[in-house]
Amino acid sequence: MKKRLILLLLFSVILPACQKFLDKPDPTATKFDEFFNTEEDLRRVVYSTYLDVFTNQGDRRLLFYMDDSKSDNAYSRVEGDNHQRIANGSYDANTRAFEYYYTIHMKHIGRLNTYLKSINTPYVEDEAIRTKYKGILEGLRCWHYFKMVSRWSNIPFYLEPVDISKVTQPAKSKEEILNTLFPMAEATANTLPDKEYNSDAYMFNKYSLKALIMRYALYHGRYELAARLAKEIMDSGNYSLYPVYGDLFKYKGDKINKEFIIKMDMQSHGNSGTNSFEHLGPHFRTGKGQSYSVPLKSLVDAYWTLQGNKIDECPYHNKQDYELDPKLNRDPRYTASIIGQGDMFVNEPIDIYDQNSPMFHEKERASRSGYWFRKFVDETDAFKDNGNMYFPILRYAEVLLTYAEAHIMMNNIDNLSKSCINQVRTRAGLDMKEADVNLPKYAAYTQQQWIDLIRNERRIELAGEGVRYDDILRWKIGDQVMNKPALGHTRLVNGNLVSLKIEDRSFQSRNYLWPFHSGSLKIEPGLTQNPGY
Repeated sequence: MKKRLILLLLFSVILPACQKFLDKPDPTATKFDEFFNTEEDLRRVVYSTYLDVFTNQGDRRLLFYMDDSKSDNAYSRVEGDNHQRIANGSYDANTRAFEYYYTIHMKHIGRLNTYLKSINTPYVEDEAIRTKYKGILEGLRCWHYFKMVSRWSNIPFYLEPVDISKVTQPAKSKEEILNTLFPMAEATANTLPDKEYNSDAYMFNKYSLKALIMRYALYHGRYELAARLAKEIMDSGNYSLYPVYGDLFKYKGDKINKEFIIKMDMQSHGNSGTNSFEHLGPHFRTGKGQSYSVPLKSLVDAYWTLQGNKIDECPYHNKQDYELDPKLNRDPRYTASIIGQGDMFVNEPIDIYDQNSPMFHEKERASRSGYWFRKFVDETDAFKDNGNMYFPILRYAEVLLTYAEAHIMMNNIDNLSKSCINQVRTRAGLDMKEADVNLPKYAAYTQQQWIDLIRNERRIELAGEGVRYDDILRWKIGDQVMNKPALGHTRLVNGNLVSLKIEDRSFQSRNYLWPFHSGSLKIEPGLTQNPGY
């Protein structure tokens, strides 16, 4: 029985996870190289690999903007989307979500190994084309591995198609894998063109792949590497902050900015309509919005003041004032990112306590928190079946904040680190007469105060963009921020502050890593279950 299970795993690793790249039917084809023999086949393989995992516009289990629902930033109302159970801690080694994520990554790694082994098979007129696609496929393989070691730590690690003897070998340690991945990924990036492509702009170029490596270097404490790569990206001159923060996430700016480095554009998913209004927007009178992922009070309270102060350390208003009115003297990124009680939506006021309103907080498709993300919810989509939004999987603001965080963690807060923070704050619209980190009050900051500042800056700048959960795990703050009830809108009731309660949550020390599903352990004898499961 075990041998049969191992064979099933072997086929899942070697064979493609899906057959979308076989779109051109050929009933006479019986060999792999009959499906993989032209330049267009190379492009199709790259496209389908992105689509199945990284740029699928319809699968809420995989969409980057749904990932905040695994964290204290947001709540996911549908258990089948997988984020809710991960956020509230009600999972174990038999939870199917972990089998799903592990399998999809391993299948695609096997698929990529097969393509890369046969990379010289397709005919191309210009070998530079082959080099480009080879580099992109290698970059995608690294992306899968970066995600997997961040979730499970020690995993099987293959760089070529495997046979049954390798499938049964022990998993490799996270450090061993990362020590291979980082230099390998950087070498691959250096083979790619410097600029974004005119067509297929979503595919890796030199600096977009370096940005991905930078992200995971930061995640895994390789601060010197993260800072060096961030500086290279800055010095490339390819990217810049878009002038208006809120417009980045609307049709005003999503297609014309130079800030999106790794993007999910329409080409990346075959021009299928985008669904962010449906996924994130209010259940408006058109019935379109489904409120699948909604912000929590924890995120709302994380927006500091216009002057860059915590809401409980502000000389202008007290914390209760800020809790009752989230827009009061607040960082402008709040109103650019979140809407809620009393705000206007498509020229109508939101009243989450009106039982006759489709936005009443107890209705199924309304927000149980009383808040919605404004990011990626363009009101023009309220009256359309779907949209054509471009999304940032990684953008230039993250590069600036990465440089600053890496230097803060090395306790080397140089002038460029401060400049990076100031650039982000200035574009956000903070009052720089008080929020400029070059001011004397910041000169006395301890390293821990700088850490608190950069972590919150990152949280609110990138809210709703799928990075908060990873930040919680890498900062080891899950026991502090995830062991609390998920709360929503706050109001005064009989003189007392009362917040909407959505669910209780728990976070144990074991939750910093995901479990291997019990089925995976049976199939792969080389795996060892992570501690606590």
